[in-house]
Amino acid sequence: MLPMRSKRLWSEALAMPDAPDGKDLGPSPGAQDPLVPRRMHDSYCEIRLPFASNPELLENYTNASGGIRTGLLMEHLDSLAGSIAYKHMLGPDVSSLPKNAGFYMVTASVDRLDMLAPLYPVRDMRLSGQVIHTGRSSLEIAVRMEGLEKDGKEETIMLGRFCMVCRDARTHGAAPVNPLSLETPEDHILYTIGEVHKQKRQSRAVRSLNRVPPTSSEAEALHSLYLKYGLGENGDLSPNSDKEHVWMGDTRLEKTLIMFPQERNVHQKIFGGYLMRLAYELGFANSCLFTRDHVTFVSLDGISFARPVPIGSLLRLTSYIVHSASSENYPALVHVWVHADVVDLETGTEQRTNDFRFTWCRENGPPLKRMVVPKTYGEAMQWLEGRRALEMGSEIRKLRRRS
Repeated sequence: MLPMRSKRLWSEALAMPDAPDGKDLGPSPGAQDPLVPRRMHDSYCEIRLPFASNPELLENYTNASGGIRTGLLMEHLDSLAGSIAYKHMLGPDVSSLPKNAGFYMVTASVDRLDMLAPLYPVRDMRLSGQVIHTGRSSLEIAVRMEGLEKDGKEETIMLGRFCMVCRDARTHGAAPVNPLSLETPEDHILYTIGEVHKQKRQSRAVRSLNRVPPTSSEAEALHSLYLKYGLGENGDLSPNSDKEHVWMGDTRLEKTLIMFPQERNVHQKIFGGYLMRLAYELGFANSCLFTRDHVTFVSLDGISFARPVPIGSLLRLTSYIVHSASSENYPALVHVWVHADVVDLETGTEQRTNDFRFTWCRENGPPLKRMVVPKTYGEAMQWLEGRRALEMGSEIRKLRRRS
């Protein structure tokens, strides 16, 4: 697998110019010759984590309850997706990244990561993936996490999708990617799945509450929430329920960190997988505080990468519980929104770099006795986004159980 973290000493990186001379850069993809079509399996990469046979390795991944730190595994998945993207562009025999390739790959978004089985018991794990769909300048990468038993049995633990985009190293604009050559019936099925995912992404973008108002059914759900849990006489939450109501704004949990160079990627920016881990761990802590219990990871419902995080910057991570519910399978479900912002020290202004959305659950016990309630219109839109995410996750789990 190609390394996605920089191996160059930071002292050496500081001595280098901010940007390479354009004369030293290779041609951008497709500038000289037509891009060579790649087979799907040409981009295949995997990471093996021998937890069962390597106690020292396991120690580095063990959480407080004796399980595996899921945030660290997410960090590996992002690194895996980057390696797959470069392998697709550079060819299956590439062993290292060229210094001046004329292009670079960045993570645009993570569509989903769904847990299909528990991480317990501790066993060896395999993280793998490949490109399944290409656009003009984008790649969809499917990733899988599997548990490997000593008797040879394999269990799929997690499935997910990353969207990577190619950028011209000179202009930083979109650069074309190598198309896919579909050779087998399985290739055509995977490509069709990728095409469906692309159409769904476009549909979600069109339906985003940042662009269009809620549907009539969503507006009705909001109004029903207001009538049942709306303001009391003194501006407090209405007590007419057997549940404890919590203002969404009161669930805010944040932390501010210095971005050190040890967490940089090959492009001398903060590694996206590290940001995923930070957001996951903050969201987990907030979920535990809200449910007042230990929670289990259900899904990553989406991540957007708006811009890179510079080394040395101050990064503020802020999380909110934006939706809470109980279902037939889960006594408690919480959807958490985490956003990351770089703070400008001179002006105090903040610039959004990432949005993360996660769902956690409590698998046993009584139904959740706390309910998050929006207070402003903006919070109401977040409440609806959380509702949409929980509904989509429920549909996906139903389809999994049927298959």
